[in-house]
Amino acid sequence: MEAGEVTAAREAAPPPLDAPLPVSDFVPLSVLVALVVVALTLLILKIIQTRKGSRRAVLLVGLCDSGKTLLFVRLLTASFRNTQTSIRDCSALYRVKNDKNSSVTLIDLPGYESLRLQFLDRFKAAARAIVFVVDSVAFQREMKNVAEFLYQVLTDSVVLKNAPPLLIACNKQDITMAKSSKLIQQQLEKELNTLRVTRSAAPSTLDSTNSGSASQLGKKGKEFDFSQLPMKVDFIECSARGSKGEEGSADIEALEKWMAKIA
Repeated sequence: MEAGEVTAAREAAPPPLDAPLPVSDFVPLSVLVALVVVALTLLILKIIQTRKGSRRAVLLVGLCDSGKTLLFVRLLTASFRNTQTSIRDCSALYRVKNDKNSSVTLIDLPGYESLRLQFLDRFKAAARAIVFVVDSVAFQREMKNVAEFLYQVLTDSVVLKNAPPLLIACNKQDITMAKSSKLIQQQLEKELNTLRVTRSAAPSTLDSTNSGSASQLGKKGKEFDFSQLPMKVDFIECSARGSKGEEGSADIEALEKWMAKIA
């Protein structure tokens, strides 16, 4: 065999099996992996946005006589109406005041102690946001009951998972004896911290007050405050009745602005 033929045979021979592949062979694989990661990320974000978008309910919750139903009426009609304690939910489509012309389903839930967790269970999965209404005048004597119900809402597993924005609406600010939203926030944080300590010390079989499976409230080892929660919590002062009574308008501008922001 001549020298030229030997050289050609060597060039045509396949590379040894243990020979490293050229770097260029790895480029398409790395690009493919990157594209898959990006696609999966976009898909996850789309699923999250879809789930959030499917939750279009704003729940009005609170104790009896806190003014939930009158707030419900004022938001929908802007007019005053005498209301009474209800044993069923009431819902209506509410068009918020923003540039998007968005709408949500406003749902007023009963405040009776024997019913409120039952109705919370029914609607919590659909909650885009929750408005917890507090009677600012009766707060001092109702503080323990308010904190108890709020604790049940905040430690509900579904609420914690979805983390809908929460508004504490300190109602009846038109009355002289009403407590400020700042004071209500401070006292609720103290009361919720006390509840957390007593609940964590109690046997789980005895603590059956939560509507869903209970979770830890706030950060362990630290005094509780609302900034520790997974959802954003805001406090506002409002008056469903208004300073001029039945003939005047309600003082709910802060509530309407918050609704426009979360819709």
